[in-house]
Amino acid sequence: MAGTLQLRIITPEGAKFDESADMVIMRCTTGDMGILPGHEACSAILGYGALRIFSGEAERRMAVFGGIVQVRDNVVTLLTESAQWPEDIDRAQAEAEREQAQRRLQESTDDVEMQKYQVAMRRTLVQIEVSAYPLISKTGAGGPS
Repeated sequence: MAGTLQLRIITPEGAKFDESADMVIMRCTTGDMGILPGHEACSAILGYGALRIFSGEAERRMAVFGGIVQVRDNVVTLLTESAQWPEDIDRAQAEAEREQAQRRLQESTDDVEMQKYQVAMRRTLVQIEVSAYPLISKTGAGGPS
């Protein structure tokens, strides 16, 4: 289907992204959801995962950590607690936090503590995945930033 979507990503700090895209793929709590122009109106709960933004031949990725998404009239609005571009992520720190969460997860016997460390582990794994993605300009249609 011809046309584009308007993608808006909003965090508590303000608008993180507001540009057109050809397609968006995001992680929801029920699995991955892809949005193309003309998608029916819907809402979903976001999980922790890589948001994939396709514009022309370029693909950009962003780490998104929970929230909600609303799709209506070719506008995709993500409200999320946190969103990070690859260059915003300190990969060494994410690796260290992953190791720490893994260690604490193995040592913990309390269910609440285990859930906390599982969430921390998932967050760091998403950061590591997105930080490994080649940097692509946030404002241009491709090329190194």
